[in-house]
Amino acid sequence: MAALSDRSEELIDDLYDAVFTGDRNGVVTAVTALIATGVAPDIILYDGMIPAIQEVGKQFEVGKAFVPEMLVAARAMQGGLDLIKPLLAQNNVEPLARAVIGTVKSDIHDIGKNMVAMMWEGAGFEVVDLGVNVPPQKFVDAVQNGARLVGISALLTTTMTNIPMTIQALQDAGLREQVKIMIGGAPITAEFAQQIGADGYAADANKAVSVAKQLLGLA
Repeated sequence: MAALSDRSEELIDDLYDAVFTGDRNGVVTAVTALIATGVAPDIILYDGMIPAIQEVGKQFEVGKAFVPEMLVAARAMQGGLDLIKPLLAQNNVEPLARAVIGTVKSDIHDIGKNMVAMMWEGAGFEVVDLGVNVPPQKFVDAVQNGARLVGISALLTTTMTNIPMTIQALQDAGLREQVKIMIGGAPITAEFAQQIGADGYAADANKAVSVAKQLLGLA
């Protein structure tokens, strides 16, 4: 792989800073300039955006950043992802795996789910976001269409009981053994995940990436 020019290195640094600070316009500007200078889209992703969002995640884990900072950084990164996704496809850069995510039936909260979706996409997954209030059959349909990872979110104790219903629907459809299921949300615990037969649990969006990779043998 050819070394980057000094100008490209500067732009990568600018991109990192823009993602880290949640400057979406700065991200778009840096990515546009990098594309114009001929830098490969996978380098833009893996050298600029992913290290920055990982650092925001680390700051979150130690209490130096909070949900708003995570959210604006993820949204800023999404601005860059929108530009390079077509180029990644043209260059035959294969996603790590197809993942599907949604907020469980009867629950309409989406901030945490959206953060995980953006983090997964930034980490190289192809993400199908089913939205909120998702019935079990929609998860079943997504797995039948090739998803290897299912993410289920719930924010309320009154809706978290719908998660095992979704897992059971996958079991009834004969799909449980071909997919890994991760759950998360404010009332969810690792103990609950184990109790209902989920494969993994993540307390926040940053951990959701590492747990997903471990579950799929990609770590």
